[in-house]
Amino acid sequence: MDYERLGLKMGLEIHQQLNTNKKLFCPCECNLTDKKPELKILRNLRPTQSELGKIDRAAFEESLRKLQFLYESYDHHTCLVEADEEPPHPLNQEALEISLILASLLNMKVVDEFHTMRKQVIDGSNTGGFQRTGLVATEGYLETDYGKVTIDNLCLEEDAARRIGQKKGKTVFRLDRLGIPLLEITTDPSIRHPEQVKEVAYQLGQILRSTKVKRGLGTIRQDLNISIRKGARVEIKGVQDLDLMPKMVEREVERQINLLEIRDELQKRDADVEDHLFNVEDIFEETESKIISKAISKKGTVLALKLRGFKGLIGKEIQPGRRFGTELAGYAKKMGLSGIFHTDELPAYGISSDEVDSVLKFLGAAENDSFILVADKEEKARNALIEVQRRAKTALYEVPEETRKVLEDGSTEYLRPLPTASRMYVETDIPAIDIPREYLEKIESNLPELPEEKKTRIIREYGLSHDLALQLVRMDKVDDFEKLQSKYKVDPTTIASTLAYIIKEIRREGFNVDFDLNQFGETFELVERGQIPVAAIPTVLRSVAEHGYSPEIAAKKEGLEKLSEQEVEDIVDEIILENSNMVEERGIGAMGPLMGKAMQKLQGKADGKLVNKLLKEKLQKLV
Repeated sequence: MDYERLGLKMGLEIHQQLNTNKKLFCPCECNLTDKKPELKILRNLRPTQSELGKIDRAAFEESLRKLQFLYESYDHHTCLVEADEEPPHPLNQEALEISLILASLLNMKVVDEFHTMRKQVIDGSNTGGFQRTGLVATEGYLETDYGKVTIDNLCLEEDAARRIGQKKGKTVFRLDRLGIPLLEITTDPSIRHPEQVKEVAYQLGQILRSTKVKRGLGTIRQDLNISIRKGARVEIKGVQDLDLMPKMVEREVERQINLLEIRDELQKRDADVEDHLFNVEDIFEETESKIISKAISKKGTVLALKLRGFKGLIGKEIQPGRRFGTELAGYAKKMGLSGIFHTDELPAYGISSDEVDSVLKFLGAAENDSFILVADKEEKARNALIEVQRRAKTALYEVPEETRKVLEDGSTEYLRPLPTASRMYVETDIPAIDIPREYLEKIESNLPELPEEKKTRIIREYGLSHDLALQLVRMDKVDDFEKLQSKYKVDPTTIASTLAYIIKEIRREGFNVDFDLNQFGETFELVERGQIPVAAIPTVLRSVAEHGYSPEIAAKKEGLEKLSEQEVEDIVDEIILENSNMVEERGIGAMGPLMGKAMQKLQGKADGKLVNKLLKEKLQKLV
């Protein structure tokens, strides 16, 4: 695709949990738990108007679902602050300090005062219906291979409650995650290429890892904003795999291009969407459709929406395996329906051609017209079809601004409308916090080493290859490498290779590789003392992972203890004697094959350098 011609613009949002001793506005620890909850709280949430009398569209749509929320709470992991039954405590100063360090690393301008705001969120992820957040810094930048990317904002906020699932019609959340300090880093839309967004995400992740942040699954979340010329800004939530990012961008661009083509065709046809919803329940009294007959039997209804000029376009593919009808169905599903029926896929699902013709006739449909059917309880079916109707009307003139969820193949599905600015309020319980210039200067004078600087330094100081140093930095193993290197007289490349490559190989074989530094240290101590050769390290660590042995016992169990120089020399002599014809024919040229035979026989019980030295000396004497 010609992304420049298409006017592709992207922005990235990174949400990273901080590794502090307590939560942002209460003294609870920042740890998750799977214990049985000691208390449950039931809540209903509703949207409210802003100071200007406006209601956020995302909050309004959530309210239409009329959900109830059940919160799981604990005596020791949570408190009254998370339950929204007690005012927030003073801001966690450690979290603010980490935020200021990150702001400095990202070349940002720090605000003079930190103001805590309330951001309205009524999807249940916050008990009070809002999230506390505050602006720390603005106007930073990153350098990439595709050019400079501006970092718009850095905010410090509280993480949301953890969604557990559904239970008896209620959405269940756990309060252990609510309130964990969270950094939100937002770029401007200056990212213009799919590979560039991956690079920006990687760089931000590495910079974050140079500070005190949490590690592991779920501690960092990435959202991607994408738009093209004549399209719309779409926010894609839940991006985890950086390698999937370029494909996500390609598929979202493809989706918007196809939606614009559908719009243009609808306008050519002078298409329209009926305002009226039709009850067509009588047509399906004897239907063989299980979904429709089940809805009718439970005193539900069947409703139809007439789409003038939509024939053939609802079934048009807009992403691999996903059609325009899938987009419409996404709006119905948000209202609790399992799906919709539309003319481009009928007759099917037990709906006969006679029933299709009857609905078309009832609606007064022309040749190019289509309809959409929904079947469920009256209120649910009507609310769902109204949402589908709204989305179909939007298709007539634009691509809608949406928040979407990423799928495993890089495609996306509808979550909710894009939030508006009408959802921010000043937090009345927390005063503004001054950020003195002297305090900021002290932080700036003691910044952590950035990943690129760290890579360059360990290459220079330890003679590591570029690839090996890069792997240590990416895996966040530089500190472990330097601690081991300072304690054991083992070649730096050996230690680095063990941390960067050997552990990966053992993991691929299905073994647990959660080694601590002591286990690595004991292994390298065996090498340092000459008890095992370097070549035996993978076997020792594999045995430690598989059986739980100490490295020393693993070496004995595996028979890997190093042979004496005399024992190695005897084996070399034996191999030369067994291959005397080869030695006579090739002379020093027999070195390679004999080296292979010697290492195979020694099975890692001798260093290759020693074997090479002995073989070379003996062959030179013979020829």
